[in-house]
Amino acid sequence: MKQLANWRRALLPLWACCACGNACAAEFDVQGALAAETRVFFEGAQFPGQHGVNGSAALRPELYWAWGEGAQSLLFSPFLRVDQGDSRRSHADVRELLWTTAADTWEFRAGIGRVFWGVAESNHLVDIINQTDLVENLDTEDKLGQPLLNLALVRDWGTLDIFVLPGFRERTLPGKSGRLRTQPRVDTSSAQYDSPAEKQHVDFALRYARTVGNLDFGLAHFRGTSREPRLLAIRTPGGEPVLAPRYDQINQTSVDALYTWQHWLFKLEALHRTGQGRGFAAAVGGFEYTLVGLFGSACDLGLLAEYHWDERGRRALIPFNRDLFAGLRLAVNDAASSSVLAGVVSDLRGEGNFVNVEASRRFGERWTLALEMRVFRDTAPTDLLRFVDQDDYVGLELARYF
Repeated sequence: MKQLANWRRALLPLWACCACGNACAAEFDVQGALAAETRVFFEGAQFPGQHGVNGSAALRPELYWAWGEGAQSLLFSPFLRVDQGDSRRSHADVRELLWTTAADTWEFRAGIGRVFWGVAESNHLVDIINQTDLVENLDTEDKLGQPLLNLALVRDWGTLDIFVLPGFRERTLPGKSGRLRTQPRVDTSSAQYDSPAEKQHVDFALRYARTVGNLDFGLAHFRGTSREPRLLAIRTPGGEPVLAPRYDQINQTSVDALYTWQHWLFKLEALHRTGQGRGFAAAVGGFEYTLVGLFGSACDLGLLAEYHWDERGRRALIPFNRDLFAGLRLAVNDAASSSVLAGVVSDLRGEGNFVNVEASRRFGERWTLALEMRVFRDTAPTDLLRFVDQDDYVGLELARYF
């Protein structure tokens, strides 16, 4: 109740401005979605307590205030999911609670925010500011909110972003009864840190971005706690073998680039990291070619291909380290915004294939139906995806927007 009272006092000037109707009037907007999801797994569970059919519901509201003729704004995006089968997937988070003030040549943001770096489709290699919300989805696109201070200097020579990141978020992972988990399970209560400050360690990042002709590129450096944990085999006090996540202190320098030429997009993400054993380099790069007006229709078809490389090989903390991605992106360009993305990631050593299909369509003004399918095939015992080899599933989400 005390926090609610503080919020009311903070927002009172905004309501007052709206009421007076003068030049200081604030803009206020509420939108978001309420979604129901079901996942049906094709094969029986590998581990006791796991489910075959699972349901969940999620609430994703977004509240936005702007005042001072748009020079200042406040964005609040909470998130809540209630899951039937996995208590770890029933969780809440503040994705964003961000105050922004801006002028012609700079912008300052403070609070909890989300920042995305990268251009690749199949692997967001250089995206490091936010922690991955892995209980939400295996594709690593869902992110936890990150406490941050961000100053962006906008000049003719490009944009320089300076980040101070006071506080660390641990990666969310499926629980004992959840599908798409490791064996042994990951015990998040046994997390270990390289830094004595643990979650209170303050991280720093810089990124320079610029557009030169048809080329958009970014150069970045991150220093702080790795968002990507190593998993160490330990035993609980009760003797159960589990995996403990360890978060190392790292330095990571990266580049991302996107070059546009006619109907082609050429993409590259590359990094060098130290702090997790020997220093290493990794990269993902490829292209997307769009066939505009397919067969004389309104549809556009994108042909995608990307190559994944990681100097660590099988020691990498991600499964895509010597892999090739090939896919199709269909944009129907109809009133319902219908689209399909389908692709397969194949290990070039013959250690497995990962098939992914995503499709969505809007119904009316406020309803959207989305489908996703994940299939894992011929996964070798040495591949990181071996844990989820029996977790093929199809998922449906029906969302009502407001």
